[in-house]
Amino acid sequence: MGLDKSQWLNDKQLGLALLAAPVVWLALYVLDARGISLAWMLDAPSLFFMLVIVRPVLEEIVFRGLLQGCLLKHRCFFSMFTPVQWGISYANILVSVFFTALHLFSHVWWVALTVLIPSLIFGYFRDRYDGFLLPSIALHCFYNAGYFILYPPLY
Repeated sequence: MGLDKSQWLNDKQLGLALLAAPVVWLALYVLDARGISLAWMLDAPSLFFMLVIVRPVLEEIVFRGLLQGCLLKHRCFFSMFTPVQWGISYANILVSVFFTALHLFSHVWWVALTVLIPSLIFGYFRDRYDGFLLPSIALHCFYNAGYFILYPPLY
């Protein structure tokens, strides 16, 4: 059974997941040394909105809400989809691998692979709150915002 959804804003694990993102962004910034240019967001605000709000919301509904939810709901038919020791369900792992694989169509393989860990985190919070998607949506939007600030899309 998941946690009470009204408590998600006070979740220390969610806070850690939020704090982890800027640490990763800082490491990417230092290692990649591209610099940050926010001009593209002013040139294409609708694209920024699409990448940081619309797509993450839709992806969470489809991948964590529908696919992961369906696999968990029907685990009586698929005994492998029961939760594993660290709170990561096999349904989450399967959906995250699929989500990562779909990124291969628009990213080089190593960039697509970097989607796996955040996807597992989003799925973990989906399971932690028993299907309540707002925590995973908030994380996904936040992670995308930082990513696209560091790596503007080609438009």
